[in-house]
Amino acid sequence: MNKINIKNKLLKNLSPKIKNLIETRLLEFQRIKNSNNLIWFNELCFCLLTANSKAETAIKIQIEMDKDGFIKKTETQIARIIKKHGHRFHNTKAKYIAGARKFLHIKDIIEKMSDFEAREFLVQNIKGLGYKEASHFLRNVGYNNLAIIDRHILKFLKKENLIKEIPKTINKKKYLEFEKILGNFKIKQSKLDLIIWAQMTGKVLK
Repeated sequence: MNKINIKNKLLKNLSPKIKNLIETRLLEFQRIKNSNNLIWFNELCFCLLTANSKAETAIKIQIEMDKDGFIKKTETQIARIIKKHGHRFHNTKAKYIAGARKFLHIKDIIEKMSDFEAREFLVQNIKGLGYKEASHFLRNVGYNNLAIIDRHILKFLKKENLIKEIPKTINKKKYLEFEKILGNFKIKQSKLDLIIWAQMTGKVLK
């Protein structure tokens, strides 16, 4: 099946409820884009938490931390909260979050950069952010052109015979190859990610 047919199938399978949830989520990302450094940093910490964990777990931690908990709480307090929610590597994650405080004005730093420049800056400067997590963060603060290559996306690509196999690890070259495949669908990556996630999991998260 070619990419046009896969795209048509994806869109056809969306229920009205899922369509509305996706559009609502995209509007939320745009509202975050127009918010302040505090909200952007909060979202950055959320994405640090999503690596090697379920998004639902990271969401629960983010809710408990509230808007300024990632800034005000000590590294030990953050680790305790992360551990309480059953997240793995709680000490490491707390260390990453504390280290990211060098970039409390993250919006001011990257908002004038292109999608790809901003992602490269994040990967090179914030420990704990790979291309997936950096792309996730940028999508959540209103950037539209970056793919979030996680296991659900890889399973979708394999299911549709767009890749031969799911790699155990993904380097930068592989990441960009997969991103290019998704770019051929001619749908904004921010929206396509939510559509594929909805098909593969039945959920529309963030």
